[in-house]
Amino acid sequence: MIGIGSDHGGYALKQEVIAYLKEKGLEFKDFGCYDEKSCDYPEYAHAVAHAVADGECEKGILICGTGIGISISANKVKGIRCALCHDVFSAKATREHNDANILAMGGRVVGPGLALMIVDTFLNTPFSNEERHIRRINQIEE
Repeated sequence: MIGIGSDHGGYALKQEVIAYLKEKGLEFKDFGCYDEKSCDYPEYAHAVAHAVADGECEKGILICGTGIGISISANKVKGIRCALCHDVFSAKATREHNDANILAMGGRVVGPGLALMIVDTFLNTPFSNEERHIRRINQIEE
């Protein structure tokens, strides 16, 4: 299960990502927001981050205007490694090296075509399980 959330600045892109998830037959839970009315991104970041940290969702996707605020908020939750990615290389690297469990993007930064390539890469790239990356993740978690 994939948890997904956005604020008003990421709402339109979230709808594109939801359509992609449906097309791929991937199970997801939408934690809001549900329209483009101004709202506060920490509420949605925390909802998705807690769902991932508690095991309700395997991974998460968060979208705000830039992706910055929502990623900072998500990373306040213990056990979350939320990576802000605006290119495919970063999405691949953060899965392989950081075992990131939440992807953050900026709805005002990336267009839908690129965003869906980033989502696809993030969801389908496994963690490398290399000792050096495990060691670094353990240092982050300490």
